[in-house]
Amino acid sequence: MESYALPDISTPGGLEPIVLAQNEHAYPPSQKVQDAVKAALDRGQLYPDSEWVELRGAIAAVHNLNPDNIVCGSGSMELMSSLMLAFLSPHDRLLMTQYGYLFMRTLAKLVGVTLDVAAEPNYRVDIDVLLTELKPDTKLVFIVNPGNPCGSVIHNDEIRRLREALPDNLLLLVDEAYAEFVDDDFYQPIFDLAELGNTVITRTFSKIYGLAGLRVGWGYFPDQVRDQVRKVLNPSSVSSLSQVAATTAMQDQQTAVAASRQIAQQRDFLSNAISQLGLSVVPSQTNFILVDFITQQKAVSAFNYLREHRLVVRPMAGYGLPTCLRITIGTEEQMLLTAKTLTEWQGQSYE
Repeated sequence: MESYALPDISTPGGLEPIVLAQNEHAYPPSQKVQDAVKAALDRGQLYPDSEWVELRGAIAAVHNLNPDNIVCGSGSMELMSSLMLAFLSPHDRLLMTQYGYLFMRTLAKLVGVTLDVAAEPNYRVDIDVLLTELKPDTKLVFIVNPGNPCGSVIHNDEIRRLREALPDNLLLLVDEAYAEFVDDDFYQPIFDLAELGNTVITRTFSKIYGLAGLRVGWGYFPDQVRDQVRKVLNPSSVSSLSQVAATTAMQDQQTAVAASRQIAQQRDFLSNAISQLGLSVVPSQTNFILVDFITQQKAVSAFNYLREHRLVVRPMAGYGLPTCLRITIGTEEQMLLTAKTLTEWQGQSYE
């Protein structure tokens, strides 16, 4: 098995890169978060709260949840890993979608399960296609909504339809890392599905809250699933500084909402600018866009040209999308530069 591959964010000639390859937040943590972390440093000699009491309370208050069913981890990756280790073994099957989070493929190899993959026509999760791939020994179904790397979203009514069609003894894992970017009139929470006892919803502080470097994720778990996951979860994996940062960020919803709107404006600007170049942009409700350059040769050419101009984006060949590049939405200045550089690349390619 190969290790999970992160993107190469280096640039030629030692240029300072503008990294648009990892779906990081366009801006640093708010001043409130920075001040709270600095104030917590005088307790750095103590182990972190292994029950995440204040953090769970802040999450529960915002989302109207039972704090007892919230589990925190070092990013949602740790929660996914712990769930797989607790519930799956080599005789089981895992079903995911074609462009689902690649880390789950690594976990499938780690646990030794058989992996089944359902196609995503038009870059979107299709519940009917997914259900056709269901096997009698499928133990867990995994979907990402909104999707990554496509950025597309399906209405949560479709996820409810999926849950109703699945056997009661089968776990459904829904990763909602980008849920806070989705338009309010399209998204309705599905946390209540966890109360059925067979659905887990994971989220992260890495995206809308801008805490990717502090590694905090959380999930909403049914009682029995939570208890088993806690057996394999590192109880001290979320540092005390990370917990303070995440709690403060969760309590500061005004900043999160403003950031979501600003990023959406910059996403729409870049999408329109790239579309005017005759390239295809998958409609996105995340902090990134997927651009189809039609041929792999053009995608490689564009990637290299951007990189030569300090802009590092993400090739998508590893996802089976060799003609595509994924571009994280950055600051207004970075998006203007990206649009300008791609326009220059296209002009050069047609000379």
